[in-house]
Amino acid sequence: MNESADPRLSDFFPLFPPTDWLRAYEIIAADQVPQPYHKLLVHEHHMTVTVEEHHGSLVDVRVLERVHEGDTYARKILLALQSTGRIVQFGLVRIHFQYCSVAVREEIVAAQTPLGRILIDHNVLRRIEPTAFLRILPGPAMMTWFDIKAHQPVYGRLALIHCDDQPAVELLEIVAP
Repeated sequence: MNESADPRLSDFFPLFPPTDWLRAYEIIAADQVPQPYHKLLVHEHHMTVTVEEHHGSLVDVRVLERVHEGDTYARKILLALQSTGRIVQFGLVRIHFQYCSVAVREEIVAAQTPLGRILIDHNVLRRIEPTAFLRILPGPAMMTWFDIKAHQPVYGRLALIHCDDQPAVELLEIVAP
């Protein structure tokens, strides 16, 4: 992994300014990601499936903000456990629709299903490529979403999803403690 690989966290800032969800971050090596974050982040699988397996519950997506310009669609999301409603992941995603079928685009824009589940359900040939791992000091909104009382680091990853060998999706995925 190299910290100059796309996407970069700062690439998301013009779309979703980090005024309430991020205090600070640093890029770290995969072996610096502590457990259980390591198990949740250091892999080449969809986070939807990973957090569902870890928590023993399906997840729902909650779209907080979205930006749609031409063939680019971006959103700021939370994943919540269906069983309890607990927030288990925060994410930023930018999707390049020119690499997605019309059916996949429509389901993404409908904002009813997590992205990973959509790609799996539509049998999209995909490869997930983590590009960086992050130690994050959450801002007040993230502390509320994750029910964190004291300032403590959380961990995340930047990744690309290649759909049919095209870099279709850029991701920031941060898991709850």
